[in-house]
Amino acid sequence: MPRIAPLEASDASLFARFVYWMTKRKIGRVILPVKITAHHPRLLRGMGEMEQAQLAVHSVPETLKELACIRVAMLVGCPF
Repeated sequence: MPRIAPLEASDASLFARFVYWMTKRKIGRVILPVKITAHHPRLLRGMGEMEQAQLAVHSVPETLKELACIRVAMLVGCPF
């Protein structure tokens, strides 16, 4: 259980609901870090911009990026 309660879609701002929709479309569900970050819209926007910038980098092959993501998830015990 996180110390900060997740922000549900019914209580979220219009921007946060849009981010929830995009996350659900991309991943299949709205993950907890997005729900917690939604408490602060500027931080949520910054997190989204960082994610998009990381996806846009083409100096590293896509397969290597995916392998790095899987390895980091294994190291930190991420369930997805």
